[in-house]
Amino acid sequence: MTIPKRLVPATFVVLWATGFIGARYAMPWAEPFTFLAARFALAFVILGAMMLLLGSRKAKPREALHAVAAGALMHGVYLGGVFWAIRQGLPAGLSALIVGLQPLITALLAGRLLGEEILPRHWAGLAAGFAGVVIVLSPKLGAMSGGVTWPMLAASFVAVAGMSAGTIWQKRFGAGGDMITGTFWQYVGAAAIMALCSLALETQTFTLTGELVFAMAWLVLVLSIGAIFLLMALIREGAMSKVSSLFYLVPAVTAVIAWVLFGEDLTLVQIFGMALATLGVGLATARKPVNKSGPPAE
Repeated sequence: MTIPKRLVPATFVVLWATGFIGARYAMPWAEPFTFLAARFALAFVILGAMMLLLGSRKAKPREALHAVAAGALMHGVYLGGVFWAIRQGLPAGLSALIVGLQPLITALLAGRLLGEEILPRHWAGLAAGFAGVVIVLSPKLGAMSGGVTWPMLAASFVAVAGMSAGTIWQKRFGAGGDMITGTFWQYVGAAAIMALCSLALETQTFTLTGELVFAMAWLVLVLSIGAIFLLMALIREGAMSKVSSLFYLVPAVTAVIAWVLFGEDLTLVQIFGMALATLGVGLATARKPVNKSGPPAE
């Protein structure tokens, strides 16, 4: 089934938000790098089968290398850093707040490296979106206890930098190839870096439970394939500063899902934060009205 183009951003945000719920189910039963290495390996096996069945165009060596680099950054470094920090005890609220810096960092990089024009209203939208994220996460931040260490914080900031650099890399070098083939090579890069981290830092042990199996299936099929295909489509067609602003909506959607599934509190203040984040994304992604005498000016 084909998703209407106008629904792609909203669908991506909802699917991406479920990733944090999947991680909540998985992390008690497996080490983070080992779990991610298995997840990415399963994803590229499935994509390899899809390539054969659909007759996807093979990537040239240069295209494959760019995809490997983008995947290592965008999937491996990003998720590896986030999962490791949370596993070490970093509160999920603080982790999400640090990850919330990603749209601002990506906008700065896009302006400098891709030559994208970021207008004042876009900056205002990015700032409003980040403020909304802070408000949505404020109850969890207020409940944080001590024990946050510099390695945890460093891992989170490295994760954010990896996601920003990976999306910029994908936009600049990998946006024109076959999507299935490119995503396959992305997961080759991501699986390789996670496997190296697992071998160097972990014992590769896990406890096989229904929750772990469910989380792995969901994260592979829905996130690593479904949501990532949508993200690749958004990167291919949109300005990076606008695409990255969608990540501001993820904490709000995650809070709603956690309220439904786990009965977590959802306050009026958080709902206000969701509205502010949505307004920010609207400003950051807004287009100027089309001038009848010419194309829209961006």
